Amino acid sequence: MSFAREKHIAYIDALNKKQDDYEYWLSEHLRMNGLYWGLTALCLMKSPDTLPRDDVIAFILSCRDPNGGFGAFPRHDGHLLSTLSAVQMLATLDALDVLAPSEVDSIVAFIMSLQLENGAFQGDLFGEVDTRFVYTAINALSILGRLTPTVVDGAVEFISQCANFDGGYGMVPGAESHAAQVFTCVGTLAITNRLDLVDQELLGSWLSERQLPNGGLNGRPEKLPDVCYSWWVLSSLAIIDKLHWIDHAKLYEFILKSQDDKDGGISDRPDNQADVYHTVFGIAGLSLMGYEDLVEVDPVYCMPKSVTDGFKKWPYE
Repeated sequence: MSFAREKHIAYIDALNKKQDDYEYWLSEHLRMNGLYWGLTALCLMKSPDTLPRDDVIAFILSCRDPNGGFGAFPRHDGHLLSTLSAVQMLATLDALDVLAPSEVDSIVAFIMSLQLENGAFQGDLFGEVDTRFVYTAINALSILGRLTPTVVDGAVEFISQCANFDGGYGMVPGAESHAAQVFTCVGTLAITNRLDLVDQELLGSWLSERQLPNGGLNGRPEKLPDVCYSWWVLSSLAIIDKLHWIDHAKLYEFILKSQDDKDGGISDRPDNQADVYHTVFGIAGLSLMGYEDLVEVDPVYCMPKSVTDGFKKWPYE
């Protein structure tokens, strides 16, 4: 089975042209993230110009919230998840300079206002706390070159409290290990130069056990395989230099069987409906494994590595 590159490109290109569809408006709350998923997938497939650059930038700027962050759609409240997606896309498009210094200051102030006394971050002003938000905050501040010792130290301390006996990490202290949360925690520690805190042998073992007989990966024991874990598991393994601990050939096959060979896109598992979320993370997983002449993806940032190579590294000199 071959990689349906051109069909995947056409599938992503068509997504933003379905504004007469009910589903388009039902997914308004995911639009900024969805645009990031689509743009990243296109960049990894060497087709970044499929989405008009000026239109993408204009949409991003239209989602600025007076609180300094970005919402998922115009007039939506600012949230860390959509703020990170906005910053990632501007960096990918080499367009961070569309933000005035005062606007960058307001974005940074919004992000830092969401850090709690225990070092964790809430996603927005309504208070949900999760290691996802620690990662999104640290990632965005890193891209902007605005990490500080206070922010980093608090984030690292909270992440350390989320470590479990099996080597994995949960969404909050005491929560069960989950592959997606492992990525957010290990990614945070990679950005902050604190991978020394990770039990890499134990974590590598737990992550490699996520592969099932059909080649797919799951997020935790006794769960079904899902293409998105081709990213969450593989990226974490790549960060700790254990990418070779899973069977690449079997995972290739699982991802390729999950493609829609007619209309493009990739689903969570074979014979299900494709969506842009599983499309980008399936393609990113293939990139991590060096498959199909894809652009190299950065396992920490989920962006083209050619872009992230230019980021300032912590601790700043």
